[in-house]
Amino acid sequence: MTQGHTITIERDTRRIRAVHDGRVLAETDRALALRETGCPVRYYIPEADVRMDLLTPSETHTYCPFKGTASYWSLPDASDLVWAYPDPKPDVAEIANHLCFYEVEVS
Repeated sequence: MTQGHTITIERDTRRIRAVHDGRVLAETDRALALRETGCPVRYYIPEADVRMDLLTPSETHTYCPFKGTASYWSLPDASDLVWAYPDPKPDVAEIANHLCFYEVEVS
């Protein structure tokens, strides 16, 4: 990481749910909590715990100098609702095969 910018990743055993319009899109107690300088905590959910059958791959890709290139998925009424880093940079390799939602419920 560059000076002054840090990313930490740790297991979070609380229940993390991603819900959109009353439909559960993901639910897990195996999330990774990613804390990054200047950003809110983001919960990366194992792909096995995400309803991938409800999501459609998006054409959107973004680049983060610390994590790599992100791919996105959408619902018919919610574009780019979820993202992942299929080939993350070595410092954050743990988030491979995990997806992240903008809004989640933590309990």
